Amino acid sequence: MADRGGIRWMARRDFIRGAGAVGIGSLVGAAGGLMAGQTTVLPVGNGDRPLVQYPQKRPLILQTSRPPQLETPFQMFDEGAITPNDAFFVRYHLAGIPTEVDPDAFRLSVKGKVNKPLDLSLDDLRKLEPIEYVAVNQCSGNSRAFSNPRVAGGQLGNGAMGNARWRGVSLKTVLELAGLQAGARQVRFDGMDGPVLPGTPDFAKALDVDHANDGEVMLAYSMNDADLPLLNGYPLRLVVPGYFGTYWVKHLNEITVLDTVLDNFWMATAYRIPDNPCACVVPGSAAKKTVPIARFPVRSFITNVQEGATVRAGRSVLLRGIAFDGGYGIRAVDVSITGGRTWSPAELGKDLGKYSFRQWQARVVLPKGPQTLQVRAMNAIGQSQPLDPLWNPAGYMRNVVETTHVMAA
Repeated sequence: MADRGGIRWMARRDFIRGAGAVGIGSLVGAAGGLMAGQTTVLPVGNGDRPLVQYPQKRPLILQTSRPPQLETPFQMFDEGAITPNDAFFVRYHLAGIPTEVDPDAFRLSVKGKVNKPLDLSLDDLRKLEPIEYVAVNQCSGNSRAFSNPRVAGGQLGNGAMGNARWRGVSLKTVLELAGLQAGARQVRFDGMDGPVLPGTPDFAKALDVDHANDGEVMLAYSMNDADLPLLNGYPLRLVVPGYFGTYWVKHLNEITVLDTVLDNFWMATAYRIPDNPCACVVPGSAAKKTVPIARFPVRSFITNVQEGATVRAGRSVLLRGIAFDGGYGIRAVDVSITGGRTWSPAELGKDLGKYSFRQWQARVVLPKGPQTLQVRAMNAIGQSQPLDPLWNPAGYMRNVVETTHVMAA
């Protein structure tokens, strides 16, 4: 076991053979292995952020240290459609996170309004028929730092998202083994993380029974053909494709079928949006009625040209990027160099599935001087992106047409 900047590292083979301990206990409550002299600057006010390296991760942007909240540096998204495990963002709600897991002792309990309560090991789950797909996990507060006026919460740039190939067992399969009783309304999910103080509400989420039984909600034990990283939910997490990451419960060890609607803090108070088609209100105001956040809207980004870059004038410039939505699939991507007055189609890359990032590319020729590059996407049912940002008090669901300012010379 090696020591790097005060963080204890365990070789991957030892992590799999042993008790799942990767030695992150020493970093809970600490900044965790700050790479000397390395910072990044998010394009927002007070945007300086340190880069830190946690076990099983490359240097990521530190948002908070207790619990670890780590954002992916945006330039990584130009490397490909799949986000590597060591670059995947980290988001926790509670500081009592598991710092080691024994995979042999791990159990998933299924209880509540079921005919046959279950106590399943990882081996039990792996023996069930697997499912696999590529899907984006995006934090509800991704891009919150761009809200104007600013709002409370983690001041995230655009890096609280990632796209991975998930493998596991369908939740429907497990619920069928348990047998739902008549009157079942929701399914509650809880993980191994917990509050430090007794007055802090435990983090648990719920899905309606019909959604839980759609065959796509997954109990994932594999991410990009490897075990889940500990900080991304090892050994088991919920994957809810097309839905914001708040539902993707990590370290999942308890499923409870309810005959009521879960009204805990995390469903009834937190993670709610204005109850209207745009999920928005006039900046600075509050919504009269709210609903739980659900699917994410259409988004698209330029990934290979950064804000403030200098590009060649009068010559063909290749733009690359990604687009995604909440599960209908991307139908088209357009780019503009005229401030949105005219648009030209981009070429779409390989289709990895309706829940995945879709890569795109386009060539443009820019005259000399300051220029603006914009990108917008459209999904299979005709939904697209607004030219002006929408606002809500929590800073959720940003999907404005992104603008990149460059200098052509």
